[in-house]
Amino acid sequence: TNMTIIQTPRLELVPFSAGFLRASLAGNLVEAERLLGAKLPAGWPDDPWLYERRLAQLEEDPSLLGWLVRGVVLRETRSLVGRIGFHTGPRPEYLRELSPEGIELGYTVLASHRRQGIATEASDALMNWARTEHGIRHFIVSISPENVPSRALAAKFGFRKIGSHID
Repeated sequence: TNMTIIQTPRLELVPFSAGFLRASLAGNLVEAERLLGAKLPAGWPDDPWLYERRLAQLEEDPSLLGWLVRGVVLRETRSLVGRIGFHTGPRPEYLRELSPEGIELGYTVLASHRRQGIATEASDALMNWARTEHGIRHFIVSISPENVPSRALAAKFGFRKIGSHID
């Protein structure tokens, strides 16, 4: 099932279910934490616009659950330290010209947990899941030129620049 939690040595990548997203957006953080199985950081939800968009995608197509957005949970403390996921399901129309077999990856790690290899560990695990479970071989990341740590992470995974655009 797509509710599969991806395990790494330190992390669990837990899909953000429609129920979790609804509870988060409604400010019902007790319920959101129960559904996620982890403590939420101060200021949650950090990006309501993104979560509203992902909830709409999930409501339209529940099979996107494992693809869209996952919490990066630090197993040791059972706390949410970031998020990772794909912007769509596999082979979206908008990537047809750049990478017809591709899928776009995005991630964020809380400032308090950066520079500890969490984004690398989570990205490696999510791409490995897409590769081994679903045969995905091409991944896209969109990174601001100023985001030096993300550019270094992309280089570590062998990403190369295939285009640029003004967002």
